[in-house]
Amino acid sequence: MESVLRWLIHEAGLPRPVLQHVIRDGLGRFLAQVDLAWPEHRVVVEFDGNVHRDRRVFVEDLRRQNGIVLADWRVLRFSSADVLGRPGSVIGTLGQALG
Repeated sequence: MESVLRWLIHEAGLPRPVLQHVIRDGLGRFLAQVDLAWPEHRVVVEFDGNVHRDRRVFVEDLRRQNGIVLADWRVLRFSSADVLGRPGSVIGTLGQALG
């Protein structure tokens, strides 16, 4: 599904994201490796597949996202229902975040 999302981004003419971007805190410590990122805009996109419904994964996702947000990044999360069912909304949201 990440490939579909990347294709939508490309087709919309939005800037190319960095794939599997590593985010570090102010001291250089590893915080996360994210699906897609635009470092110059400090915007992250995460695709949440079915595995993210598992309680343990869900809790880890919340903690991870908090660290990313505290490092001054904006996090956008999408599911297959978004990417396949509302692609225009996904692109509109992403375009707004990228300014």
